[in-house]
Amino acid sequence: MTALPTEPARSAEPAPATTGDGLLLPVPDDDGAPFWEYARRGELRVQACAACGVLRFPPRPCCPHCQSFDSEWRRMSGRGRIWSYVFPHPPLLPAYAEQAPYNAIVVELLDAPRIRLVGNLVTSADAPLDSVDPSRLRIGAGVKVAFHAMADGVTVPRWLLERP
Repeated sequence: MTALPTEPARSAEPAPATTGDGLLLPVPDDDGAPFWEYARRGELRVQACAACGVLRFPPRPCCPHCQSFDSEWRRMSGRGRIWSYVFPHPPLLPAYAEQAPYNAIVVELLDAPRIRLVGNLVTSADAPLDSVDPSRLRIGAGVKVAFHAMADGVTVPRWLLERP
């Protein structure tokens, strides 16, 4: 017979990284770290296979097309179209509830239509998440990337309408 634990089990997962006001920060892994480093520099880059040239996202160690482990990072134009969007609703983390209703969009890159990135549509790089009127979102609307410094050394791509 096994004794019951006297304390609740603790999660092995560390607490998520957040900004001072509670917004979640990305946690780069080894494969995705270059994406975030380029974003910090204000560049939108996507991983490509150095052997066959196929772009892939999210980043991963092996090409799913030719199985090569060689990769490179290609600079994208930063232009795309809204492929899909949602308006998250409760329950939300407190920092996000304060900004609801806000959008989360999926952007299809114009120079790599198979590559889709998730982000937020905002009126300027540093605007609040709820800065765009929900009635302005349309599937297919043209967007361009902007970079927002969320915390020291952490920059995320956001999206602006090409026709504000």
